[in-house]
Amino acid sequence: MLELGQPWALAALALPLLVAWLVPPARGDAGPGLRVPFYATLDGAVGTTARARPRRLMVLTGLAWCLLVVAAARPQWLGDPLGIPVTGRDLVLAVDLSGSMRYRDMVLDGAPATRLAVVQRVAGEFIERRRGDRVGLVLFGDRAYLHVPLTFDRRAARTMLAESAIGLAGEKTAIGDALGIALKHLRDRPAENRVVVLLTDGANTAGAVAPVEAARLAASAGLRVYTIGVGAEEMLVRQMLGVRRVNPSAELDEETLRAIAETTGGRYFRARDTAGLASIYAELDAIEPAAPEDQRLRPVEELFHWPLGAALVLVVSLALGARARSIVRARATTRATPRELVTGDA
Repeated sequence: MLELGQPWALAALALPLLVAWLVPPARGDAGPGLRVPFYATLDGAVGTTARARPRRLMVLTGLAWCLLVVAAARPQWLGDPLGIPVTGRDLVLAVDLSGSMRYRDMVLDGAPATRLAVVQRVAGEFIERRRGDRVGLVLFGDRAYLHVPLTFDRRAARTMLAESAIGLAGEKTAIGDALGIALKHLRDRPAENRVVVLLTDGANTAGAVAPVEAARLAASAGLRVYTIGVGAEEMLVRQMLGVRRVNPSAELDEETLRAIAETTGGRYFRARDTAGLASIYAELDAIEPAAPEDQRLRPVEELFHWPLGAALVLVVSLALGARARSIVRARATTRATPRELVTGDA
């Protein structure tokens, strides 16, 4: 659609009329003058169009003024609204893919499920809610690697998490390396918006970097780390002589996870079942809220140069026309013979 950026400038259209009304017209009697006998010769040399020229000149001058005023009003063309994603946090999820994530001590949709299946469901829903955030995914086992770089494409990040498999990075747990990889890819991002959510079900048994040392490096870089220990505390195991009750989370190193969170200014959470894990991610939504809804922007194209250019061309044309008429008038006067100038005969 077309609109004016400064519509109040259109008030200047009436300025010439206001001047003509307030300023008194010039007096008709110009005072004493010299009467010449060859006036008829000069009038004929200029031509009969000279009488119509003042009116045409007034119309063209008025048109040039209107074009200048329209240009001052800044005509603009507004395009269709475009959605602009609002940049929120840089969020990296570090997910454990070690062998212990195969334990079927969780329940999903009323049926026993592995820890990884529950994490994929609940963490995937968490990713989907992070509108406006750049989400990355680090997977770790014996070693850690960046599976999804920071991206606004939440659907792609959720899909990559859902397609991850246990043992993809090895059977052990390299918590310190996972923090190091996350820190490496968040180091150059704004400090106040960098967050890591690390989820594991065990203790650090692999890797080149100790978890507490990695936490100190993250804290020095202003990185907040939230840790989640996942796994039930009680599980029934069928044996030849019956059923035995065991603790499948006996190897979970809660002390180290708590130390990581406290060192970096985050928090440690314990998820013993699917509902507990879902409530933890909901609490993370409250602690680190996602960005607001997308903003809308309408692109604006300035059009003032068109009437301004037209006014410039018109003014230059009027100036050149006046110059040409002056030259023609001067040549016509020069061609008149002395006799014609004296008698006034053409």
